[in-house]
Amino acid sequence: MSLFLGPMKHHIPGKKELTEQKDVVSLMPKKEVYLPLIAGNNTDFDILVNEGDSVKVGTKLAETKTGFYIPIYSSVSGIYKGTAKRMHSSLKPQLHMVIECDGKQEQVQAFAPMDYEKASREECVEFVKNAGIVGLGGAGFPAYVKYEKPEGIEAVIINAVECEPYVTADYKEIMSHVDDLITGASILKKMANTNKVYICIKKSHPDLISKVQDELKNNQEIQVKVVSDVYPMGWERVLVREVLHKEYDRLPSEAGAIVSNASTAIAVADAFVKGQPIIKKVVTVSGEGVKTPQNVEVPVGMAVNEIIEACDGYTTESVRLIAGGPMMGKTLVNDMWVIDRATNAITVLPHVEDDAIACLRCGKCSDNCPAGLQPVRIAQAVKVNDVNEMEKRGALSCIECGLCTYNCPSHIDVTENVRKAKRVLMMKKK
Repeated sequence: MSLFLGPMKHHIPGKKELTEQKDVVSLMPKKEVYLPLIAGNNTDFDILVNEGDSVKVGTKLAETKTGFYIPIYSSVSGIYKGTAKRMHSSLKPQLHMVIECDGKQEQVQAFAPMDYEKASREECVEFVKNAGIVGLGGAGFPAYVKYEKPEGIEAVIINAVECEPYVTADYKEIMSHVDDLITGASILKKMANTNKVYICIKKSHPDLISKVQDELKNNQEIQVKVVSDVYPMGWERVLVREVLHKEYDRLPSEAGAIVSNASTAIAVADAFVKGQPIIKKVVTVSGEGVKTPQNVEVPVGMAVNEIIEACDGYTTESVRLIAGGPMMGKTLVNDMWVIDRATNAITVLPHVEDDAIACLRCGKCSDNCPAGLQPVRIAQAVKVNDVNEMEKRGALSCIECGLCTYNCPSHIDVTENVRKAKRVLMMKKK
């Protein structure tokens, strides 16, 4: 059974050739990094250093006081200068810890490495928790939570699909660290208490498929699963359907699966082997709005305006700046936000004047919705502030894939209307 039937089968032009074959460029901030004190929706942090303290790469700076435990480690060496509010990719100003860089990048062992083969499953889960590993597919959800209760898990699915246009950060990470990917996959397999791991890669990347398969020659428990180059193949519901041929209601675990991003698996390997938390990120900077599209490796907390400057600036005075890819990313009004642990892309597109017209009632948004929703009905409910109708139409089930906007002949930003409905419903729940 496949989701991609009739009008829902979409191959979206990837435009990945802008960055795919270029070397990753390492960048450092000019003066400061700004580490966001936010984990998902949690902003309740206990700061562990005092203003004026010297910190090194790997120093633990803060940890959550409530909710899921997530620590934050310094990505640079320098002086802690206190906190400041600035724009965040969540579209809201958030409190950030400010570190003035000293340029030395002196390191401290954040935590001792661990031999996962000798450790118990529970010890591995606890290690990932204390290492602060979050999902690097975009959501930033703490990675350990999925693995705490592995009862009924049949397989771990490693998402190396990277179906968003322009974005090639995962591709570059895997090509450079395929051994770490396999190590991370082995660790996640143990944490899930299963003997099956599927690494999902699009068939349009034969070089990546070949490289990973070569690394797995003598490994019978981890295998590559080649998937179609269609969107949104990277959605975990679609991957579970394609790999295990199962459906679920709320969570992949209901279908016997745990889905983790490929870069997350690499980060897990770095933590176990090197004792290294997530202190740097490979980020794709691409789109027709930036002069030199490329992948860059930067410390967590580096300001986007400095990254854009290193990519030779914008191609035009007015651009659309997106945190993430063009389909699911969020548009920000300026470039004063910073790279967070879950940031994988900065997409820059030339600004186009809004040419939306009235809804034609064509139904394309509903026909192409992979979640089976009626986005136009949700948008109508938002317009009249009918909260019950928003809930009835399943707005919270929207994955914000952007296909409704992509297919709208009236050029309406349908996805944003559904996002508004989700925000209303989430506030109601709170």
